[in-house]
Amino acid sequence: MQKPPFLGFGLGLRTDHYHDILAQQPALDWFEVLTENYLIPGGKPLYYLDQIKERYPMVMHGVSMSLGSTDPLDWDYLQQVKNLAQRINAQWLSDHLCWTGVQKTNMHDLLPLPYTEEAIKHLVDRIKQVQDFLGTQLLIENVSSYLTYSSSQMTEWDFVREIAQQADCLILLDINNIYVSSFNHGFDAQAYLEGIPVERVQQFHLAGHTNNGSHIIDTHDAPIIPAVWDLYEKALHRFGKVSTMIERDDHIPELSVLMQELEQAKQIAHKVFSSKHEYA
Repeated sequence: MQKPPFLGFGLGLRTDHYHDILAQQPALDWFEVLTENYLIPGGKPLYYLDQIKERYPMVMHGVSMSLGSTDPLDWDYLQQVKNLAQRINAQWLSDHLCWTGVQKTNMHDLLPLPYTEEAIKHLVDRIKQVQDFLGTQLLIENVSSYLTYSSSQMTEWDFVREIAQQADCLILLDINNIYVSSFNHGFDAQAYLEGIPVERVQQFHLAGHTNNGSHIIDTHDAPIIPAVWDLYEKALHRFGKVSTMIERDDHIPELSVLMQELEQAKQIAHKVFSSKHEYA
């Protein structure tokens, strides 16, 4: 499979900004849509999506594939995902390296997995099935976590790397999630970056979080902190030209505020690659 193109710098498409996007047509490169928001036929979300997709490239980001679950894959859901991808000409599709429920009960959370050979085999098989059905490589995203499994046999980055290579899928590397989990579990975030294969990384996520002192919760409801910006710069040095977007899911500010934050991402990238003119 051919790796998708570099898209530049984008934002998550949120209902709060529909009108401003159509009225202002802001100077950003692409939008990431939350897959599950647009699977119901008709209604205002699809009405606006159909208009915005004519102006900007789109990618899809899901939260319900539940790749790590022992439940059978939901083929009806996957058909809806495939139909939406065709409708908006999605550049790529992503979901999380996690499980979200069992026995057809959705926990509505991105639950971590044990880092074991058994889990790798299970995930690789399911990702291959999904990719065959969708007809495209899937991007898998690292999640934030707040506990670990005593049965784990390897680091998270070794786990992610093995799955990506064995399933021949791509990686959506969430920089904030690496920072959050490194704080919660005491590992070296730089070691995480160095353990991920460069050729597999297709997209970056940047976001804010809530620091509770003893632990950090991945809330996507605040500006990106300096330490995450620093980690993003290190990621650019390692992975090079990677499509980057900012997630904000709560306490959503005006579109202009997120555009300013996105400009900061652009400036960091320009600084890193100024001699190569990669982002000119």
